[in-house]
Order: sequence, then C-alpha cells, then structure tokens
Amino acid sequence: MHPIFQRLHLYTESNDSYIFLPDGVDAPALMIHRSSGEVALQHWKESISSAARRSGRNIYGILGIISLTLSDYVILLTGRELQGRLMGHDIYRATKFDILPINPNISAYNSPHPVEAHLLALVRSHLEGGNFLFSYDWDLTRRLQTQWETRDTDTVKALYEVVDDKFFWNKFLQSRLIEAAILKQKKDLGSYILPLVYGTFDIRPAFINGRHMQLGLISRRSRYRAGTRYFRRGVDHSGHVANFNESEQLLLVEKQSSAGGQDDDAFAIKVSFVQIRGSIPIFWAEVNTLRYKPDLQIMDLQETLDAMRMHLQEQVSKYGEQAIVNLVNQKGHELPVKEAFERYISQLNLPSVKYHHFDFHRECKNMRWDRISILIDQIKDELEEQGYFQLNASQTTPVRVQSGTVRTNCMDNLDRTNVVQAALAKWTLNKMLQNLGIIPEGAGVDDYEPFSKDFREIWADHGDGIARAYGGSDALKSDYTRTNKRTRKGLLEDGYKSVIRYLKNNYFDGARQDAFDLVTGSYIPRKNLVSALYLVADTRPLITRSMPLVASFALFMICAGLTLPRTSDYSLMYYFVLWFFILALSLTFILAHGVDYVSWPRLNPPTNIIYYNGPGYRSGHHGKGVQGKFGKLNVQVGSWLANGKGKGDEIEMGVLSKKRVD
Repeated sequence: MHPIFQRLHLYTESNDSYIFLPDGVDAPALMIHRSSGEVALQHWKESISSAARRSGRNIYGILGIISLTLSDYVILLTGRELQGRLMGHDIYRATKFDILPINPNISAYNSPHPVEAHLLALVRSHLEGGNFLFSYDWDLTRRLQTQWETRDTDTVKALYEVVDDKFFWNKFLQSRLIEAAILKQKKDLGSYILPLVYGTFDIRPAFINGRHMQLGLISRRSRYRAGTRYFRRGVDHSGHVANFNESEQLLLVEKQSSAGGQDDDAFAIKVSFVQIRGSIPIFWAEVNTLRYKPDLQIMDLQETLDAMRMHLQEQVSKYGEQAIVNLVNQKGHELPVKEAFERYISQLNLPSVKYHHFDFHRECKNMRWDRISILIDQIKDELEEQGYFQLNASQTTPVRVQSGTVRTNCMDNLDRTNVVQAALAKWTLNKMLQNLGIIPEGAGVDDYEPFSKDFREIWADHGDGIARAYGGSDALKSDYTRTNKRTRKGLLEDGYKSVIRYLKNNYFDGARQDAFDLVTGSYIPRKNLVSALYLVADTRPLITRSMPLVASFALFMICAGLTLPRTSDYSLMYYFVLWFFILALSLTFILAHGVDYVSWPRLNPPTNIIYYNGPGYRSGHHGKGVQGKFGKLNVQVGSWLANGKGKGDEIEMGVLSKKRVD
C-alpha cells in the first residue's frame, strides 16, 4: 500500500496556483490552479519558479476541497497529535486545520458576504469539534480480518483505494482529488489523499502471568446518515442508519522470547473482536418541542421493509450473521418503537438475522447492573458461534475468523449500548485469554486489577467519544463501565450530563447538523446568494421572535420590583401581579409554540417529519400552537422553517441519500 506524504511545503505563485511539495521525497508536486480549480501533478523543478513564495505553515496533509457559495476552498491539516502506535504504525488525531480559498478575490477569514461567512463557520466548527483520526501507512477504516483477506491486492494500491467507503469520513471532500487520480491515471496523486476516520482510538500495554500484551479499541463512525441525536434517527431509503459505529477490540500478544526491544509489529498473536451499533432501521424520529421528552414520530411508509432489508443484508454481507440486541423499554414512551421494529423484523424473516430483546431499564433497575449476565446467557450460543478473528505469526492462515457480529441498539445507541457492548467485549476477552492459555479456565479479566482497570477505562472513554459526537455530552452510566459499580455520584453526574444534552439538543444542534450535512455532502451550497439568505436570516413572525424578549423584560421588572421601597406589604401587589402575568403569558406562548424555538437545521430542514400526518404513530403534537395540536394549522405554523427551499427540493424525511454526491 502506497503511504501518504507526511509533511508538505506550500508555495504560492502570485494568484495563479497553490503548489504542494512533499518534504524529503522526490515526487511530483501537486498544483491547484486558482483560476479554474484544476488539480494537476508536475515535477517540482518545473512547477516552482523563482517568484513562488513559500508558506511558513506546517502542513501534515490535505483533507480535501469543498465548494461553497462564492469559492472553492482547500482544507489543510496543520496540527496533529500522536495517539499511539498500532502494530508499528503511528496513529494520529487531527488537531488544527486551515482553509485556503481557491478564488483569489475571496478571503477565508474575512468573507465579503454573510452567507459565505456562515458556511465557512460551519466547516470550521465541524473540523474543530470532531475527533478525527488518521494514519499515513495504515488503513484505520477496516478491521483486522478484512485487511488480512485483501492483503495481497492492497500492496499495489493507494490508501484511498483500499479504505472502507462507509468510514472514509472526508470522502466527499476528497472527491475532486480522487476523480483527478482516476481520470488522469496519476498514481502519485494517491499519496496526497489522506483519509480521516471519525471515531476513537486507544491502545495500552498490558501484562498478565508473564505475557506482555497490548489492548486496543477502535471505533469508526459511518459517514452515511451522519448527524446529531434528534436530527438523525432511523434509516434512509438506501438502508443507511443514523449513528452507525463499528467497534473493534484488539488484543496483541508479544512473543515470549522478545518482551523488550523487538519490532513494533513482532506480535506472536493478533486477535480482533468486532461489534456494531446503529439506530433502529425504520423510519422514525423524535421531534423537539422544548419539552424534556420530545414527541415520538413513527412513519409507516411502504419503503420501510425494503430499507430495513437493504440495511440488514448489507451487514450480513459485510460481517456475517447478525444477532440483534434491542435494549429499548417494553412499555411507556419507547414501546411503539419496539413494536414497530419487531413487526418489520418478523415480516422480513431473514435466516441470517436473529432478534433478541432485553429491557435494560427493567432488568437492571435499582442499580442491579450484574443482571446484564442474563442477556449474555441469552446470546451466549451466538457469541460462541460467531467467535473472533485470531492470526498467529507462525501460521499462514487464521486460527479463527469472526463469522458474525452483535448489533446492539437502544433509543440513542449511546448509554445502554455502551454498557452492553463493554460487557460483551469483556466476556469475549475472557474467552480469548483462556483459549490462549494466558489465564486459567474459570478466571477472568476482573481477577487482574491493573488489566481490568485499563479495559474499563478504554471502554468508558470509547463510550464518551461516541456520545459526545452524537448526543453532545459524555455517556451516561459510564461510572459502571469505569468501576464495575453503579454509584450515587454517577447518578448525579448523569443528571448534569442530561441537562447538557437537553440544552445542546434543543438550542445548538441545528447548526451542528448543518455542519455534518455540509462536510459529508448531504447538502450542496447554492451559487445564488440571494436564494441562500434564509440561512442567516430569522424569518419567524415578529410575535414569535419577541416573546423571549418579553419574558426576559418581565423577569427583569420582577427582580427590580424587589428592590423598590414599599409603604406596606400590599403596596406593590398590583405591580407584581402585572409582571408575573406577563411573564406567565409569554412563557405559555413559548411552550405552546416550542417547535418555533428549537434550533433546527437550515440546510436540510426536517419539515416533513415535524408535520408528518401520514400512517404511523405520534405520541403527541406539542409545540405547534393551540390550534396546531388539533391539526388545523399544521401547514402554516412553522412554515418559516422551509423558507428558501424550492418546490422541487427534497425536504428531509428520513431520506437524504438523493442529495448525496460521492
């Protein structure tokens, strides 16, 4: 596999072109012509003239090119942090970025138009807020078993040609470079194409009974149907589900005769165990209304069976047999989702898919977290049958292969899923260590406290990373993952995290979702600035915009009244009655029209989900106004949300695949 250039020098020649020259490597320079945006390779002696100016930036890679309203922009990686070494390969986290405008008349930091400035801010916020991982000479997107299966053909290919398309996060940004490499048949161009993985990575040394090992964990987030907690749920028409993550646990056992000073990849045994998670693969959503619990919306569309079939068949073809573990509650708010999932699963009746339900909250109530063992007993046969991947250095073929995966989900695929996946990983790790003869039969990870502590911390950090990316805060219930105990302190911390999630999900996630859509290609910016002004304008009715100000002023007057002198206990009664009445009236209006105060995505607004009235289930019609609850004003209320969307534009309703450009 051809490695990626690790450091680049940037030269600019007047306003004609950007020239990227690899450091210390005799290779063609990459030229991006600013007048046309054309990408080309040229020998550096021919491309760099005496008039070219060298930039002082540290450039560790090119992440791609994005097209906005006024210009295209080159996104550069200017900061990196070493996360660890995996089998002799350095794994980095991207920390700093820079954006260069291709249009010579545009500045990336002082945009001449508010729409362009807004779109640039979305790109920057996405880059700075994500956890992006990469390696220059290792495919971080694919599990160990898949890499072994294609090892012979991978050696002659560039890294971008062998990566898993689903986990190639910046595939859309790199599309222009990839097209140039394919059309012009320029193999050297592949060394400029750096794939990113949105996920987590951790690897730690371990020692048990005289055996030196490394314990690692990698999570990979799918770029399809990517987004935030309440704005990306369920499945789309292509079978892609929200918050899909692949988690790979690695156990690398060093040779007994070379415990120190050996080559980084001199491992006697390499073991890999993979699990996946993803949103329930039906068309459903939760609609924010400023209430703590959003309205649950399930859409019974004719395409649901086909979408679920495509999703599950893709998993079967990629991972093998599927054991679905559904952790949602069997009563209350979550029951309709459970029933719809089970109804469609039953209709599909796929022989390679087995379904299991485990009511996590009921089984583990009163902090009885040990009862997760009930679930493990329930799926033990499938775990043993699916197995794990094991490759010994002394053998040319794998000792074991993993023939299937457990697909775990709860409502968010975060907190309950994290706990269960960690428990399944521990059970499998025990089997690995026993089968390798490192620990005796009947022993387990928890019998070796230093090793157990590293295992718990790796999985807790892993869960926090996935939860921050999707939900906006660290994972709930992480105290159990870290300590094997559920504590009252953990309950208090969960309360704080829940408040943070509520605030972010209702008031900040709209812009974050827009950033996801922009960077992954689910939204293509318009070149007409006038038609895009709705992105930066507040088009809500005046009364809607004014109510928070009225409530704030009324609260101020109430506080001010507490400082006023009074002649008797009743002298200011009418004053307080007036302002309390105004405050209550304004708050009632805000709650009654809660939908209008949520920070919704503007690039792909979910209008058809909010006002869906087809077959399915709806837990309530809150936040649409007094008349909106009865369905009389559903079309008019909140129509500002769809401003700027043409009649021919597709508005998101669990389907964004038609907008994607790969």
